[in-house]
Amino acid sequence: MKAIEKIIERASQLNGTVVLPEGMDARVITAACACVDRKICTPVVLGTPEEISAAESKAGLSLAERGIKVIDYTADPLGDELAAAYLEAWNAKESRKPPEKQKIIDLAAAVKTMRTKRIYFGGMMVRKGMVNGLVAGSIASTGDMLRAAFHTLGTQKGVKTASSCFIMDLREPTPSGDSVLAFGDCAVIPNPTAEQLVDIGLSTAQTYRDLTGNEPRVAFLSFSTKGSAAGELVEKVQKAVELAKPVFAEKGIAMDGELQFDAAIAPSVGQLKNPNGAIQGNANVFIFPDLQAGNIGYKIAQRLGGAVAIGPNLQGLAKAMNDLSRGCSAEDIVGTICVTLLQSQAKVGA
Repeated sequence: MKAIEKIIERASQLNGTVVLPEGMDARVITAACACVDRKICTPVVLGTPEEISAAESKAGLSLAERGIKVIDYTADPLGDELAAAYLEAWNAKESRKPPEKQKIIDLAAAVKTMRTKRIYFGGMMVRKGMVNGLVAGSIASTGDMLRAAFHTLGTQKGVKTASSCFIMDLREPTPSGDSVLAFGDCAVIPNPTAEQLVDIGLSTAQTYRDLTGNEPRVAFLSFSTKGSAAGELVEKVQKAVELAKPVFAEKGIAMDGELQFDAAIAPSVGQLKNPNGAIQGNANVFIFPDLQAGNIGYKIAQRLGGAVAIGPNLQGLAKAMNDLSRGCSAEDIVGTICVTLLQSQAKVGA
């Protein structure tokens, strides 16, 4: 069974709910209907009556026939409740800043945000526990998605950095027998600091565990293996590894670095280059030193190696929210909904 099929199967057992803010997109209508028809989850769709009608007409489907709840975020009374919660959360966060940097807002501004920014409306539904997660981005940009995520959800306890990863479903297993890997960060942070790399490593390990059910074995990647090369780029990864060791040990997650990719993926190389290491060619979670390396790496695996890339999956947030590619299909949206539901299970009570 393919990785995405396993994700859909596991998510279908959760009886979860997901808000889909972009109800003006026919692909979203199709995905919402598919989730009900296939008994995957209960979707909630945001949109004005005019938007929903036009999108349903284009999709040739009816939300009402399937009992799918539609909320007009521009007019529904729920917006006032969400605005009050948004106002409280926003001003509480701003009050912790130095006075000269604070941007305190009033209720009118909070109401305007809810009535004009559908991703924020949906994000506050997630924050308030009205739904398990949010999926959008078929129309909204990644920047818009990230701003909404930061402003409505924030990062989870113990993590300061929101990031992303791809789940890589391989054509053939690795030498150590893994058929599914995780690559992070490949979409969000261009040049992470050593401290941010630690957060990315922790979040990617958690995402891997949430989505595959397997235990993560994490490699922090470099063009150097345990000091075989030197320089500023290597030193950043070395610092990240030193900072990560006690945190990973406390959580019982296997990790090592800095490692070249061959030492992380091939046991014969890992045992030779890193004979005393915790990871000897058997990693299944790979942390790239920057976005250039991560983005290039996952696309090489995808285009030359035939791997299926599932994501990017947002991680490190207090609640579950995921971004779509604007070129996504309805089935891609269904898959991302299922990823979001599985992620939400690890965030219960967050």
